[in-house]
Amino acid sequence: MHSLSIQGLLQKVPLFKDLTDEEMKPIIELAQTRAYRKGTHIFMQGDPLTNVYFIHEGTIKIYKTDIHGKEQIVNILQPGQMFPHQGFFRQDDYPAHAEVSQDAVLIYIPIQKFETFLINHPEISVKLFRVLGDLIVDLQKRLGEQILHNTYEQIVMLLLRLTDSHGIETDDGKYKLKTNFTNRELANMIGSSRETISRTLTQLKKQNLITTQQSGDILIDKDALEDELF
Repeated sequence: MHSLSIQGLLQKVPLFKDLTDEEMKPIIELAQTRAYRKGTHIFMQGDPLTNVYFIHEGTIKIYKTDIHGKEQIVNILQPGQMFPHQGFFRQDDYPAHAEVSQDAVLIYIPIQKFETFLINHPEISVKLFRVLGDLIVDLQKRLGEQILHNTYEQIVMLLLRLTDSHGIETDDGKYKLKTNFTNRELANMIGSSRETISRTLTQLKKQNLITTQQSGDILIDKDALEDELF
């Protein structure tokens, strides 16, 4: 990939978007690219932490497994996002699995070299910590949803969260959510069952809060869904 393409992608990431061309040069020199096929793993939970990745194309599923092999989806990442968010300035392992959901092209930077760069550029470290802070707030919010809300409310909140992160606004003010997510994956995001997700989606359809299109995409009335929750 051409260095200008790498710079263009990296500057879409919150960590780098305010950097000048001159400030980006040493980062671009560290960056490498690689293509991954759908279904392959970039790393496994427990592997030594070696790289930080930036998505140029495709989608990446981040998930954990317990001792029984049960899957808990942490996030579905899109082009322009980075992962993992943990592990800087500490000897650590990857905290989750990273699987390619759609064919992907990734830019990656070796952690040790990146840490050295950040130590020498504290102003960029501050921006990184802001990104980490936003992630912590999101995780705390999701934990609160599981503790304070019933399953129906958790599913509504999940749809709203996915609408914010993956939805495409339509001409009539609704949002189209591409069905990259199976009912099993949606269930794994909140620790529920596929049957409960299916039952709740059917209920939401009957209330005209969501609509399934012929393409399989979900059309969401975000305002009505928020009213249903609050």
